[in-house]
Amino acid sequence: MPIRRAGALLRTSLFTQVAVALLLGVLVGKVWPDGGAAVQWVSDGFIRLIKTMIAPLVFCVVVTGIAKAGDMRAFGRIGVKALVWFEVASTLALVLGLVAANLASPGAGMNVDPATLNPDAIDAKTGGGELASTSEFVLESLPTSFVGAFAENSILQVLVLACLTGAALLHLGPKVPAILPAVAQVETVVFTLVGYVMRLAPLAVFGASASLIGQYGLKVITTYGKLIAVCYLVGLLFLGLLAVALRLLTGVSLWHFVRYTRAELLLALGTASSESVMPRMMDKLRKAGCRDDAVGLVLPTGYSFNLDGASIYLSVGTLFVAQAVGVDLSLGQQVTVVLVLMLTSKGMAGVPGSAFLALSATASSLGVIPAGAVALLLGADRIMDSMRVVVNLLGNCVAVFVVSRWDGAFDLPLARRVLTPGTPETSGTPETSGTPWTAKSAESAESAESAESAESVTDESVTAESAGSSPDQAPAKTQAGG
Repeated sequence: MPIRRAGALLRTSLFTQVAVALLLGVLVGKVWPDGGAAVQWVSDGFIRLIKTMIAPLVFCVVVTGIAKAGDMRAFGRIGVKALVWFEVASTLALVLGLVAANLASPGAGMNVDPATLNPDAIDAKTGGGELASTSEFVLESLPTSFVGAFAENSILQVLVLACLTGAALLHLGPKVPAILPAVAQVETVVFTLVGYVMRLAPLAVFGASASLIGQYGLKVITTYGKLIAVCYLVGLLFLGLLAVALRLLTGVSLWHFVRYTRAELLLALGTASSESVMPRMMDKLRKAGCRDDAVGLVLPTGYSFNLDGASIYLSVGTLFVAQAVGVDLSLGQQVTVVLVLMLTSKGMAGVPGSAFLALSATASSLGVIPAGAVALLLGADRIMDSMRVVVNLLGNCVAVFVVSRWDGAFDLPLARRVLTPGTPETSGTPETSGTPWTAKSAESAESAESAESAESVTDESVTAESAGSSPDQAPAKTQAGG
């Protein structure tokens, strides 16, 4: 009987499938390193498939969100508030990293001679690229063609197009009655496709974990143990502070949200890619009481402007390199590190080796750390991906909740029903902060509650969770905004 139950759980629970795949990948990578290193393409293929869904999904969610909100000024307020929160959160992450690196001194005593390091290794990692200047970043955010933004999968360009399209629909109103339903139907189809692709998630996690252990082994943990420990502990501390802020500002428990999205978080951890779970996170945030326009704007922009995990890594990494080569940075120089990283950490998403480009730019601005010394971090960079991805992802989800609540676009009773299964219904009319309590939202909450209490999802519910409907019904139904 226990074996039968375990088999049923393995067949039906995405979280269990991903966890087992992760363990099997580590085992294969350890026992057969060459074979493990050879299956990275499985994970890469999965991420490619997911990325094809992101641009059309973001476009549809933002357009329908603006149309439902009915006010472009409200959408603009959400954008401004999101940028304020991003700056506060990422600056806090940078400062925490610097304080921890000063206290723990992960690079002290290494006494590395920079002349022995190969600066060409950085070029190989970054492909000889460079971070865009502020003006270049702004220009690159503006599309040169409607189709080109989707073809290049440029999320910021797609966001610009979506905002313009949503504004046009608001202006035209009843003159184009068929467009908005069509966009909503496309959104439903994309969510259904995401559900199909998510069935490959365990294979992707297996390939990524087997490749990681096969290429680097476990010895990298002992070599860079102190640096890795500092980064991960700072990441946990930062998430703890986010949890307190989330509870105080919105009444939502971060732990309950982590439990609600545990399969997505484990998938992001295993594939070292937060983009692999963006579609499902958007859907779950909407079902958890956040309005469409807040989810559609805050989460995608956070992937460029709110990289909290990367900020922790950059600040700790800068001091690690300085300590390893025997450079003692003054307080003024460390303030310069924060200011430079506040700029260079923005817009890193999608740039190959962007962390090393940001570190190199920071070292150059100080003038006392040899540029080639950044190569010291090459060995630990892949291990750090897991911390960066999870902290980045949770940081952006917290931003969605906070900004939604701040702008009155948050349904707290619905969030409590979804995130805390078994909680008694609030009697009477719930005190929503923006999103109306509809039959659709109640249905979403009940379905999420039943899925959570069973701690499993069937193959059909994997699709339903992402699409909001079964594959057979998808073309005929539109996705309800949370």
